[in-house]
Amino acid sequence: MQLLDGVRVLDLTNVLAGPYASYQLALMGADVIKVEVPDGGDLARQLGADATLSAQRMGASFVAQNAGKRSITVDLKSDSGREVFKRLVAGADVLVENFRPGVMARLGFDWEQLRATNPGLVYCAISGFGQTGPMRSRPAYDQIIQGLSGMSSVTGTAETAPLRVGFPICDTLGGMTAAMAICAALVAKCRTGEGAYLDVSMLESSLTALGWVVSDYLVAGRKPTANGNENPTGAPSATFATGAGALNIAANKQEQFATLCTIVGREDLLDDPRFAHRDDRKAHRDELRHELEAALAARPGRDWEPLLNEAGVPAGLVLDVTEALELAQISERSLVHDVQLPDRTVKVLGTGFHVNGQALQPKTPPPTLGEHTEELLADLGFSDSEIADLVTRGTA
Repeated sequence: MQLLDGVRVLDLTNVLAGPYASYQLALMGADVIKVEVPDGGDLARQLGADATLSAQRMGASFVAQNAGKRSITVDLKSDSGREVFKRLVAGADVLVENFRPGVMARLGFDWEQLRATNPGLVYCAISGFGQTGPMRSRPAYDQIIQGLSGMSSVTGTAETAPLRVGFPICDTLGGMTAAMAICAALVAKCRTGEGAYLDVSMLESSLTALGWVVSDYLVAGRKPTANGNENPTGAPSATFATGAGALNIAANKQEQFATLCTIVGREDLLDDPRFAHRDDRKAHRDELRHELEAALAARPGRDWEPLLNEAGVPAGLVLDVTEALELAQISERSLVHDVQLPDRTVKVLGTGFHVNGQALQPKTPPPTLGEHTEELLADLGFSDSEIADLVTRGTA
């Protein structure tokens, strides 16, 4: 089922937060039209670990978030380019952009002007800090948001924090928030026929994702700290060394702790007053770790993992990314999909959910820069001679 079949999205975004949002919409069946500048397109076309792909303007970073989209090049700074864009807006359901606040207005397309052209348009602006407030005009990259949100301050240990999370999580959270907001606005549009103006802040999206770290402070008044691989809400709930490899164990319930002690052959810990109750174990987590790791050293983590899970104690190996992608669980649920580039086949990810038992995957490869320009201009009513003139002048 194509959940967003018939929905047309204009994607004016670059690099990650915006392209991630529109990629989710494309995977759900939306017709996503990537509107790019003629002389370079999305900066992500030049980014990624493969220099050859980057030189071809099909960088790995671009490929990962842009399959299933169509590309049109438009110079929004020219009069003829703005006319092309106005026609695109008139036929769109959604417009998503991640320029700095004010850029769209300077181009002649603020919210009021867009709404006048298309009253049913859902306009989503993604930025580091939102469209209002004293920080609105500041440049924002993922690492900047990680630091400002407090995320870095609770990553690592007391000795190593602050640390950057090992992937651009704030960009991803901003994109996911945008995709969710867009889908909600489309539902409202079905009821009312009216569009909406969505102002997505990466900083605010990141703070909402901090969950219990934030609520412990707002509700309980406890200042968050960096706890490394320890879960401050329970013990033993952390990463433990084994005979070979690291193993995450989350024995948060009393019965889970009892089962853990039995499986590792340390029933005596159940009678130790330091570990008798949940709060006791939290207060003596270092001593408990020492005792458990001594027992876990008898076998490798890959042996302990099934034993614990089968007994009802949550446990999981600590894998690297390549090992995670090779899990039979990931293969069974078809998360990874092949897409064809001009000179090779590569793999990209789909969505984290299934629809009616089916995985969602991109319908087409990521587009080359301007690949669909002439096709889309013709759809907008431009004649062959007008299209040739636009292309010759570099407007499209």
